[in-house]
Amino acid sequence: MKLIVQIPCLNEAETLPETLAEIPRHIEGIDEVEILVINDGSTDGTTTIAKKHGVDHVIGFARSQGLAATFRAGIDAALKLGADIIVNTDGDNQYPGSDIPRLVAPIVTGKADIVIGDRQVKDVQHFSFTKKCLQSLGSWVVRRVSGTRVPDTTSGFRAMSRRSAQRLNVVSDYTYTLETIIQAGKKRMAIAVIPISPRKTRPSRLITSNWNYVKHSAATIVRIYAMYEPLKIFSYLGGSSLAAGLILSLRYLHLRWIGEGAGHVQSVVAAALLLLLGFMLFLIGLVADIMNSNRRLTEETLFRLRQLEEQVEQNGEDVPHAVYSNKEHEETRL
Repeated sequence: MKLIVQIPCLNEAETLPETLAEIPRHIEGIDEVEILVINDGSTDGTTTIAKKHGVDHVIGFARSQGLAATFRAGIDAALKLGADIIVNTDGDNQYPGSDIPRLVAPIVTGKADIVIGDRQVKDVQHFSFTKKCLQSLGSWVVRRVSGTRVPDTTSGFRAMSRRSAQRLNVVSDYTYTLETIIQAGKKRMAIAVIPISPRKTRPSRLITSNWNYVKHSAATIVRIYAMYEPLKIFSYLGGSSLAAGLILSLRYLHLRWIGEGAGHVQSVVAAALLLLLGFMLFLIGLVADIMNSNRRLTEETLFRLRQLEEQVEQNGEDVPHAVYSNKEHEETRL
């Protein structure tokens, strides 16, 4: 069984050596442990540091593409390299590499498809009160939307089996943390959680401001939930509009009944518009639900293509690997 630890990096030359030094190379139940660094357009020599400290594979972008794209590239590369388990951690040394054996244990024993490292946000002293509140609120919303019980949904310290990695498809341009949990919940994957103690690091490059974080996170949650539950979303919206239109209609009929209907034509117009809007929202929901079925078929096709690619590789046929091997002394630009 092969484990690949992937580390997305953007100018992490200073902290990367400590991160790499903590990653265990021998874990019970694992035959091989390899390290993959994804260089997100770093300009501080991150790639040189990675090679110097014995990283097995490096892939890189010439220009920063963002955390979500970097995560996607790492997963694709790890799958092509034959990973049975993939661990994602950060290059800023926030997450303790010594916890990796605990992180992968539920997958090795077959008890989980995905394992999340819970930072126990409320107890982290170096997190501000505002950050604790926002992350707790965000995690609560994601739990409600995904039907999971993950207490720390924004944690980037996570492990996943090969099959679960093949089934996840990150479409967000901002981050992967929330989206992958919602997808995993909707696809009924088994998710486990282990407590960890994060270290204090530099300010997040992803969260430039609290408002920016809330805006992007909310957009991600709504978009992904709408992808998987479009009929429910539009039914709620359409039902609200129909209810409002019905209330205005009944109000107008009541006024007519008691002889005070004159001068309330605006209520009739508003009611008609709300009823029409509600009906249209229901129709949009039905169309979106049909599109959702097609999306599920597309995802299943992509999953089977990934499995087919694996079979081709096992048969010894050539499949291009867009990765750097430490033996080749070069980096592949994506």
